[in-house]
Amino acid sequence: MKFRPLHDRVLVKRLEQEEKTAGGIIIPDTAQEKPSEGEIIAVGSGARRDDGTIVALDVKAGDQVLFGKWSGTEVSVDGQDLLIMKESDLLGVIQGAQKKKK
Repeated sequence: MKFRPLHDRVLVKRLEQEEKTAGGIIIPDTAQEKPSEGEIIAVGSGARRDDGTIVALDVKAGDQVLFGKWSGTEVSVDGQDLLIMKESDLLGVIQGAQKKKK
């Protein structure tokens, strides 16, 4: 991928949601909400303080994260629909999460 976010921004790919409930009911695409869980694809170099020093980000590429429902800006990079957002828009990192099939 030839895209690198600037400063304290991250590039996130939404993870696919299950199309069935635990009871086996199939949810149509029109009724599904956009998932608020994703995988970090790329990160910026970090936020710059007033004195010029750079504060590194707490997340790295490959981390699975949670973010708010209205967080980020949707962009298309290399034909993929991705989100770009500030690190402060992330709610947390999911520890030990298994990679979901894409």
